[in-house]
Amino acid sequence: MCGIIGYIGHRRASEVLLHGLSQVEYRGYDSAGMVVSSGKGMRLLKDAGKLRDIHAKHDFLKLEGGIGLGHTRWATHGPPCERNAHPHSDCAGNVAVVHNGIIENHRALRTELMARGHKFSSDTDTEVVAHLIEEGMKKKKEKSPSASDSRRPSEGAARINDAVLDAVRAAISRLEGTYALGILIAGENRLFLARRHAPLIIGKGKKEEMFFASDIPALLGYTRDFILLNEGDMAQVDAKGATIWGADGKPAVRSPLHVDWTPQMAQKNGHDYFMLKEILEQPLTLASAVSADVAEGVRLMSGAVRPAIVACGTSYYAALVLQYLLHKQKKVANTYLGSEYAYWRTGGEDVVVAISQSGETADTLAAVRLAKKEGAKVLAITNVVGSTLSREADATLYIGVGPEVGVVATKTFTGQLAVIYKLAYSMSGNRAGLDELEAMPASVQKMLDEIQEPVKHLAKLMSKRRNFFFISRGVGWPCALEAALKLKEITYLHAEAYAAGELKHGPISMLEEKVPVIAIAPSGSLAPKMESNIRECKARGASMIVLSDDKTIRDEGEHWLVMPKVSDDFVPLFYILPLQLLAYYMTLELGRDPDQPRNLAKSVTVE
Repeated sequence: MCGIIGYIGHRRASEVLLHGLSQVEYRGYDSAGMVVSSGKGMRLLKDAGKLRDIHAKHDFLKLEGGIGLGHTRWATHGPPCERNAHPHSDCAGNVAVVHNGIIENHRALRTELMARGHKFSSDTDTEVVAHLIEEGMKKKKEKSPSASDSRRPSEGAARINDAVLDAVRAAISRLEGTYALGILIAGENRLFLARRHAPLIIGKGKKEEMFFASDIPALLGYTRDFILLNEGDMAQVDAKGATIWGADGKPAVRSPLHVDWTPQMAQKNGHDYFMLKEILEQPLTLASAVSADVAEGVRLMSGAVRPAIVACGTSYYAALVLQYLLHKQKKVANTYLGSEYAYWRTGGEDVVVAISQSGETADTLAAVRLAKKEGAKVLAITNVVGSTLSREADATLYIGVGPEVGVVATKTFTGQLAVIYKLAYSMSGNRAGLDELEAMPASVQKMLDEIQEPVKHLAKLMSKRRNFFFISRGVGWPCALEAALKLKEITYLHAEAYAAGELKHGPISMLEEKVPVIAIAPSGSLAPKMESNIRECKARGASMIVLSDDKTIRDEGEHWLVMPKVSDDFVPLFYILPLQLLAYYMTLELGRDPDQPRNLAKSVTVE
């Protein structure tokens, strides 16, 4: 879940790397570093902490040269500290490596390399890659012609360069697990890269320069033309272009991709944090999501006999909404957490809907690969064009909400819901539902305009509390789950969500004086039962916060938020909006950073 960027060309590499890392820091921000090569050699600078603080302390821009690698880390092996920050190098300091993923056989490789005399300086799995390359280059050099043999110098030089490539290829062939790798070797005017179960893209510059990165936003300031590496690809890039080899080791050609995202789409637009910007732009992003072409999804799902849905985190709660809508059509679909699919599946699923904001979620991709192996077709719902999920799926529905920089999902959740509604209503021919969906962006804009100030006031009151419960029924329950997740992700406060009827089966024992219980309680057939649940909580002294369009139900609360009346299906989309804002404003009251919550990264690319 780390951020990677590489550059070779006519610019000052450290400037490109610093800018690119600032755009992908949502992938990890417990340490950062870069290595730059020039005619004077290779220089490496790294430390623990956030990118801006490391730059202020050490000044990345003092690194001179036109070729380099950058990395921002989300720790997996070893605590966040200077020695564990990337890039990592070999014993001689001639090989530098940045890595996203987990090398699963790193212990065996480390033991082998130490027996050969290699000295390790970090706790990470990544460092073995640098030493493997060093070992391979050493062996190749021992077998190459003597440096004093000047009979055919041009052939000797070619053989040495081939030896470097061979050493890199041999090292990569020994790795087990997941990786997106960037490799820089002293004296080489090229960079090496490889990917397996982790994203990596190449950017094509307008002049003699090339880029690569873990994410498209890292490079939007320089190019919108990309080459997407396939699973198992290895490549080398120099200032003039890229050479790619497929998983079979043979030269390969990958189709170019042009994206319409602009750098401005990833800026804050005057807001203090990306999270607020992304919450408030949801009327616009919903309009984009509502316009999605779902025809391929309808084709796949209409013929499905045993459909299933897989997702993780926020996307899993969107998946529950899809399950609900399919069940209303008498189409039974099981929803699985991506990490649990292998253990709970029936094995007879014929269509699997995979939902992932990034399209790179490792657990979801693992489920997809297993489902495909067992004969299922895959329908992807994602935000990222050219992502691994989109390329492995049989059909893809794009939510089209633009880059989401804040680590926690906001606009991508509602974008997923909008595409899910359109898919389900198109399948059933629900014209009224599709018409209401078309009108949704304007309704959302009106609600956001009216509800911000009441939510700010509520946030001031609630920021003094430490335990929260969210309750609802029916399709409101996934909304409660997502609301609790938003609160705990960025405030670090305890929050749980329950189907309201479950309170009396255990959780009600945790209620006591002034514990906030947030009730998602729209009017309709479930309102009487929700009203009873609210009173059960009040009887135990809980502080009730009620979100409803029904004044009678709101009056049961100590605090309340006035909601618009919407169809039952749309409750998750509308009711999550003030709860996103509540989490955001409570985080500010607590003096925390909503864009970069501790221990989290935007794209979870490790299992």
